[in-house]
Amino acid sequence: MEHQKEYLAEPVSPVGQYFNSSVLCIYIIGVLEFEVPIDDLQTYALLKDVFLPINPRFSSIMVQDKDGEKQWKQVDVNLKDHVNIPIFPAGETVELHDKYFHDYLSSISMEQLPQSRPLWEIHMINYPTADASSTIIFKLHHALGDGYSLMGALLSCLHRADDPCLPLSFPSLKQSKPEPSTKSFCRKFSWMMSSAFNTVSDFGWSVLKSSIISDDKTPIRFGDDGADFQPISISSITFSIDHIKDIKSRLGVTINDVITGIVFYGTRLYMQDMDSKSKTSHSTALVLLNTRNIEGYQSINDMLNTKAKGPWGNKITFLHVPIPKLNEKKISNPLEFIRDSHNIIKRKKQSFGVVLTGTLLDIEGKLRGQEAVAKRIRGTLTKSSAVISNLVGPVQQMALANHPVKGLCFTLAGGPESLVISIMSYMGVLRVTFKTEKDFIDEQKLKSCMQSAFEMILQAAMEIPIETKH
Repeated sequence: MEHQKEYLAEPVSPVGQYFNSSVLCIYIIGVLEFEVPIDDLQTYALLKDVFLPINPRFSSIMVQDKDGEKQWKQVDVNLKDHVNIPIFPAGETVELHDKYFHDYLSSISMEQLPQSRPLWEIHMINYPTADASSTIIFKLHHALGDGYSLMGALLSCLHRADDPCLPLSFPSLKQSKPEPSTKSFCRKFSWMMSSAFNTVSDFGWSVLKSSIISDDKTPIRFGDDGADFQPISISSITFSIDHIKDIKSRLGVTINDVITGIVFYGTRLYMQDMDSKSKTSHSTALVLLNTRNIEGYQSINDMLNTKAKGPWGNKITFLHVPIPKLNEKKISNPLEFIRDSHNIIKRKKQSFGVVLTGTLLDIEGKLRGQEAVAKRIRGTLTKSSAVISNLVGPVQQMALANHPVKGLCFTLAGGPESLVISIMSYMGVLRVTFKTEKDFIDEQKLKSCMQSAFEMILQAAMEIPIETKH
């Protein structure tokens, strides 16, 4: 393949440097599940003709120039270095293949990618598992881009299964209606005062959480050392989006509120089961937010445009969200978790604390260097109890070179946290994926508690007439 060796116009972004430093090395793991075997998939042709041209970063390595600044340098790509096809024992049952697959997924998620070649690889599993006839695992370094960028890249390789000529469509990413500009002066003044108070409070709390204050040690948080090099396990459960929408309609909240409430309630149920005292522990989740002011995915060409609304890169920030405590009232009425989540998220929206925190990191990066900021981010991760991330997938079924995609999910790997919860929608199904620290978090019990939380919230919501809003 002909790839010119040259420095790209832009250096590695600050966030890209934070995620590929001496103290942090974060990966995005994407799993594509197929309805059919993939033995006739023209993998190398697809990678050469479709994947590599998406973005020069897929054929670049990270290097330091003479001034110590990190740059993307294009290199020749030997695709065989990036494609892995594991061999499982022959003649085994689907159940055993499932075990081999999950062990393999956990193992490759722990491994570091060599810095001497472009920071991605794929793994092709042509064995049936409980979820699929065959599977492709994408492992991409977070320095290449965030979930929004890499989802856009993935979608550019796929097409609609029913009609490749038609575009894929997505649920709206818009969360809420903007405040009307015709509000009375008193309401505007009240909103401004509330916003100012929340901004100061959130910014101060964020600084303390990154430097001094740690969450309590609980069944989901081992301590301040970090779990970067501990064995991990990756698994998932699914919920019906129609059921989520039903809960949303009956409570008069957003889909995001419902999902957050279910995840928080399930997490607290697990904590209570493992250690009853931890149901009221001080625990926070770091929620990853996309900072692009855009409702849906853009094409790759639009992302790479310098004036794009949804540009390529790492346009994300962390939001500290306290996990509501589990008291007797909330055990008897789990809908309180949804309402708590709704109020927390609504309050956070009335704050510019996230913007100030981002500005502080930028200033610290200029004064003390990117490694210092990476250490601060690592400290923030280790002092929190969980990381939560979500992506919106297409409504229609996708296919890769006429191989229908049955399901997809993603997670983050390489970080020091013991628990990552990743949420992905696709074809009317919400997939919740857990990356857990092995031998510390009981993955099966956590999944069971999350399922119980969903069922209890759904049952409680069904008792509310759909016209009634709280």
